[in-house]
Amino acid sequence: MRVPPLPDPANQLSRERIAAGAVGDRSVDVPAAAITMTPYDPAWPSLFARERVRIRAALGAHAIAVERVGSTAVPGLAAQNRVDIDLIVPDPADEPAYLPVLEPLGYVLRTREPAWYQHRCCWNDGHTVNLHVFGPDCDEHLRHLIFRDWLRSHPDDQATYQAAKRRAAADQPWSVSAYNARKVTAILDILHKAGLRPPRGDDQEANLRPSPGR
Repeated sequence: MRVPPLPDPANQLSRERIAAGAVGDRSVDVPAAAITMTPYDPAWPSLFARERVRIRAALGAHAIAVERVGSTAVPGLAAQNRVDIDLIVPDPADEPAYLPVLEPLGYVLRTREPAWYQHRCCWNDGHTVNLHVFGPDCDEHLRHLIFRDWLRSHPDDQATYQAAKRRAAADQPWSVSAYNARKVTAILDILHKAGLRPPRGDDQEANLRPSPGR
């Protein structure tokens, strides 16, 4: 697998970015319920497996990959009770090629971010799944896979990340952007351990690290 660069903390999920990418009548930054951590649920893999079968059956060869990612993809890790799935398609900007096929499955487009890897995100009925749509060889998708696999095989870092998530949820239960900002340092530290480095030409690794106050 190609190793992508570390993400730029300056492009994290701010309230402004959420608002700019929001589609439809979804809320901006304020979650429908307080952010809480649920102990790892053995039902999460089954939910993913069922959705992967449905998505692949609907999209056929247009679904290049359907991957289980995020905290619910790491056995033993507490998470928000919502499964994250990465769907890789030939061109996320070509929405007519996949959205009309996903809609009968209950998925509705809720985020459109052309400037960020052409990312789209669909929610299913009940919002138990975030379906992230990316293109082939996308840096962010590769980071998702590397982060997931690292946590699966490094229990100490899994514990560190779980503690960071619990602190973030306790401190910022009513702001998605603030909750995510509180986790950034832990995420970047783990990705750095997994071998990711700043983009070529940036000699100051510290520039990609948010201050501890975040």
